[in-house]
Amino acid sequence: MPVDHGPHLDTPPDPFEDRLSRALHHTGGAFDPDRRALAAGGAARGRRKRLLRRTALAGGLAAVCLGGTLLLAPGGRDDTPRPAPVAGSRSATASRTAAPVTADQVIATLTGLLPEGKVSDAQGRGSEGQSASPYAQLVFDDGRGAAALSVGLDRIAPGGDDARRLAECPDEVLVPHDGCTSERRPDGSVVRVLKGYEYPDRRVDTKLWTADLVTADGAHVSVSEWNSAAEKDAPVTRPEPPLSVTELGDLAAAPAWREVVGSLPAAEEVTAAPSASGGRRIAGVLAALVPDGLEVTARGSQDGEFAYVVADDGKGASYVQVNVQPDMSDVAAELFGSGAETLPDGTLVAEHQGPGDRGDLVMWTVDTLRPDGRRIVVSAFNAASQTTAATRATPALTMGQLRAIALSSRWLAVG
Repeated sequence: MPVDHGPHLDTPPDPFEDRLSRALHHTGGAFDPDRRALAAGGAARGRRKRLLRRTALAGGLAAVCLGGTLLLAPGGRDDTPRPAPVAGSRSATASRTAAPVTADQVIATLTGLLPEGKVSDAQGRGSEGQSASPYAQLVFDDGRGAAALSVGLDRIAPGGDDARRLAECPDEVLVPHDGCTSERRPDGSVVRVLKGYEYPDRRVDTKLWTADLVTADGAHVSVSEWNSAAEKDAPVTRPEPPLSVTELGDLAAAPAWREVVGSLPAAEEVTAAPSASGGRRIAGVLAALVPDGLEVTARGSQDGEFAYVVADDGKGASYVQVNVQPDMSDVAAELFGSGAETLPDGTLVAEHQGPGDRGDLVMWTVDTLRPDGRRIVVSAFNAASQTTAATRATPALTMGQLRAIALSSRWLAVG
């Protein structure tokens, strides 16, 4: 899971795994998801090769990050950030095109690519070992304030879902940010730069800017910078991170990183993720099921299992989301406690009303599991998104309306 991997930790963390997780989050998911998601049976998730989206329940956001399911006991809370697994599993061959690099070499490369300034508290890891992911992190001060900065390197499947997501700018409703660019370079690589925040709800004004390079042969370089000396739990030291959007993109695209990536095993095929068209179908069904009297002002989706709409009855916007998950029967007992309702056809129904991630947010949820294992979870908030301020006292949809959406037969035609 992501840890506070600022340079002042006693135990070296794994920034690259955190950066990759965050980058995937940002594509459609890097925002820092609510840790209060509904579910139970983390062990059961580990048994499943097919990664399922995290879903909200009992007072948390549905994580619209890619893949994975965070499962907690019904009504439980978990306030620890967790990474979003990639949208498919990948294996690696033993093929390498360059000799392994050391941690000192990675740190020296990063330091040498930075503009003039003071570097301190540097640490990192090389590519020695079959599973090592090289990274470097340090504190950089150009005279305008100290800032944490890190780089991580990996290989991903060329042309795969990971590559596509890392190259695309995210839905701003799902991933609040101040700007995003995605540029194809002359060599065919793509660099995406995202100006976001460490906390999506901006409860702390720590900015997080990231640049991700993806090449045609599967090289991935992820660079992150903050406007504080550590990712978390450190005061803001400057208005913005030290590198401009152009400088950050150029740093990620620097040719020097190719040798480091060349020392890593090549990625092989990935397990296919749910199709984007499936997500669009889910968004269409959800929009069609919104009750009369509410206007759908926005909609979006992620892969083939998650979609949202923003509905407004003239009294304030309300964010409504749905997760459609197949083959969930094996964790029915963990997802639905003794208080769940069983309908005549065997469908399980659980209803929850509680707080959202922000102190002013309310979240209402209806969770259903059909006899064929299809799970439909519908949630509504009293705000236009899961991270922005409340627009009304309660969601625009009643619990009865959410129940009708979750139990609609129209979901049977999806997937």
